Amino acid sequence: MYEQIARNKRRTWVLIFGAVVLLGALGYFLGWLYSTGVAGLAIALVIAAALSIGSYRYGDRVILASTRAKEVTPQEEPRLHNVVEGLCLAAGIPKPRVYVVPEHAPNAFATGRDPEHSSIAVTQGLLDIMNRVELEGVVAHELSHVRDRDILVGTVVATLVGTVVLVSEFFLRWFWWGGMGGRRGDDRNGGGLEIIFFVIGLVLLILAPIIGQIIKFAVSRRREYLADAEGAMLTRYPPGLAAALKKVAASDHAMRSANNATAHLWLDQPSRIQGEKMSSLEKLFSTHPPIQDRIRILEEM
Repeated sequence: MYEQIARNKRRTWVLIFGAVVLLGALGYFLGWLYSTGVAGLAIALVIAAALSIGSYRYGDRVILASTRAKEVTPQEEPRLHNVVEGLCLAAGIPKPRVYVVPEHAPNAFATGRDPEHSSIAVTQGLLDIMNRVELEGVVAHELSHVRDRDILVGTVVATLVGTVVLVSEFFLRWFWWGGMGGRRGDDRNGGGLEIIFFVIGLVLLILAPIIGQIIKFAVSRRREYLADAEGAMLTRYPPGLAAALKKVAASDHAMRSANNATAHLWLDQPSRIQGEKMSSLEKLFSTHPPIQDRIRILEEM
């Protein structure tokens, strides 16, 4: 467990560095395109530094707000609080703040920067269909993310990588609709070097969202398997989480608060379309391993 925590801390710094470099490269290209020299790079690096600090300190609040999660008291949700308290004692971690997301789709996530500053959120749909044993399995899975400090990695990815993707998509659309023609007109006779640089920058803009998605699912898939195993060990009853995942897989409810930036945080890949089934290509770029594989592994434990 301690090795996993140390690995996740290193991974967080690598992700921050990678996102800063990617944003810096995008900023430098845009500065060159606008003939402002390194101003674009400087602005991008300042933004990246601010986002890094912000994602560490306040990223969980942004994520909770984006899902419309509402903090609940023990009086409002006694069963949920009782399950969280009992499993936190077993895991040896402080009790996180408890939230409920007003969604019919059964799902859950944990966020924060460390066990002392963490939150766990479950959807109303999950509370409605899970019995106590199944709810314990889901909560144990999420608390495993908290204990292993996966939540910091997930929060940083959601904010930094999400920003890279949004910036790239925004400027790509602006470019194709003719909003970024300033430099192109000035450099028609600038020679092959300008053309090469322009092509490299354009490719970078196109690839940035793909790179962001690759980072997200590379981080997510292995930790989901690990959290399943640790959650089953925490409850000492693997069939509980397996049964919960079966109910999640059988649900055809769409999630209104689902988005690409936070998809990797949830217990299972959230669907935004009623009854949506993932194609082979979607599975390749999914932030989660196939849920049937997770169920099979739990049933074999």
